[in-house]
Amino acid sequence: MTEPKYTQADLDAVSDNPEWTAADFAEAKPFAEAFPELAQSKRGPQRKPTKVSTTIRLSPDVLDRFKAGGPGWQSRIDDALRKAVGLG
Repeated sequence: MTEPKYTQADLDAVSDNPEWTAADFAEAKPFAEAFPELAQSKRGPQRKPTKVSTTIRLSPDVLDRFKAGGPGWQSRIDDALRKAVGLG
């Protein structure tokens, strides 16, 4: 077994999520008590998905062109396909 290249001191220096102690657990409050407004909020009814997840193979240059437009590239592909089949 190889030795790690970092020490516990290294981990402690960069950790923003330290392990809880018994004192931390003793002082913890239930979510509903700590955040009553959030605990009382209700999510809306689940909506039926409007799209179906699938896998297709595309030419790299086609995919690169759509991704070059930034976020929303999958929706742009959907729009282009809808137009190509006469739905858009």
